[in-house]
Amino acid sequence: MGLEISRALGSHLYTRGGKRYLDFISGLCVANIGHTHPAVAKAVIRQVQDYLHVMVYGEYIQAPQVRLAAKLAGILPESLSVVYFTNSGTEANEGALKLAKKFTGRPRLISFEGSFHGDSHGSCSVTGRSIYRKPFQPLLPGVTFLPFDRIAPLSRITSSVAAVIIEPIQGEGGIRIASKGFLRQLRRRCSEVGALLIFDEVQSGFGRTGKLFAFEHFGVVPDVLTLAKAMGGGLPLGAFISRPDIMKTLSEDPPLSHVTTFGGNPVSCAAALATLGVILEENLADRAARIGALIQNRLKRVQRREGAIKAVRGRGLMIGLEFFDPVTSRRFVKSAFDRGLIVGWTLHSQTVVRIAPPLTLTDEELKEGMDTLETSIKRIGSGPGLG
Repeated sequence: MGLEISRALGSHLYTRGGKRYLDFISGLCVANIGHTHPAVAKAVIRQVQDYLHVMVYGEYIQAPQVRLAAKLAGILPESLSVVYFTNSGTEANEGALKLAKKFTGRPRLISFEGSFHGDSHGSCSVTGRSIYRKPFQPLLPGVTFLPFDRIAPLSRITSSVAAVIIEPIQGEGGIRIASKGFLRQLRRRCSEVGALLIFDEVQSGFGRTGKLFAFEHFGVVPDVLTLAKAMGGGLPLGAFISRPDIMKTLSEDPPLSHVTTFGGNPVSCAAALATLGVILEENLADRAARIGALIQNRLKRVQRREGAIKAVRGRGLMIGLEFFDPVTSRRFVKSAFDRGLIVGWTLHSQTVVRIAPPLTLTDEELKEGMDTLETSIKRIGSGPGLG
């Protein structure tokens, strides 16, 4: 299934062999405004002509960083006003964990079963799936995993905990959505014991779920927010964001106690600023909510007719299509691929296919994609245990 890509534009990928594919995974939630958006290309070219890397901290003040940080602070709650740029979501989570330990002076971390937070030693240590952790053990000590979306075990969050890290909507874990009551109780418990609450919105941010950020669905504001993927419009960029008194701890004892060489690269920041402008100006979060509802409703109608589908769930354009077994899900992905549609399936999430097209998906592309999805589901037959 390897594709040699010659170009990518909007919702489509084009191969050297001249074939066109409709992209319903967006480079794993990266291409929220589509591939090679003209606004991003223009911003990148303009910035490249001015300067590339000079220094991302210290005596250098760079307009792309400052403007992007100010834009993010302006659209986030007041408590999320200081931005630290990184290269990726893994690095954003790594920085957030270090920040929490340094600010609180506490040793323990809490995460949740089924979670995924990255591939570095620290972020892997708080990933709640043994398939990712086991090959690299021993990892960080003092990490406890609680059941996702269960309130009673939250009592295990005590005053020895530096931070609790959670995806409000688990991505790699199968598009599992936390309940509002659970997240509100989690927020309450963290506040009671003085633990920082970190929301990992690396996948769910920037309009993907039908809100600009997924935490807006739940009425819960974290102490630290981590972002990446769609942030850079196709260029590598991430961030962790918190309030001034928390972030200040990284500039003291010692100064520059967390540093980066390329995080906040001016070209990536210019691309991100253009990306955010498109998302806001075109109300793409609202469009994601509308298109996502259409996709889920149609898939649920197909589910009632075709026995191969176990569940359909998601928010906005972050959708999971669960099959009864890995063989059926793999056959479905292959059937869609053979018809020119790319959806998400991995060896580590064997029964859940992720559907996450660009938020700029046109009505015509939506129809084409949904027709292909339905045809592909019908082609694999019905009922559990097929193979």
